[in-house]
Amino acid sequence: MNPIIKLSDNAANRIKEIMSSAEKSALGVRVSVKSGGCAGMSYVMEYSKEINPNDEVIEDKGVKVFIDSAAVMYLLGTEMDYKKEEFSSSFVFNNPNETERCGCGESFKIS
Repeated sequence: MNPIIKLSDNAANRIKEIMSSAEKSALGVRVSVKSGGCAGMSYVMEYSKEINPNDEVIEDKGVKVFIDSAAVMYLLGTEMDYKKEEFSSSFVFNNPNETERCGCGESFKIS
């Protein structure tokens, strides 16, 4: 079975860096989706201090990513990457389910 999210090497390395300076109570990072933005939905990342009973847990390349159960259907087949450019850096979600993305890249839509 294919994982809900695949991590690029860059994403896994950045999560390791983030987790090395996180509070000891953090178990990994949580990815969820919320309503908002000009296209309708936005990706959310935060530290996860507990495992929710319905979480999907992705363990890949030495990191743990917790997927909120309500976000699973929006994230199937997504690759999570980390891009570092001259003036900015961010996690990037390459989601094959997206049908539209806003101009600034902060939100997306799935039909």
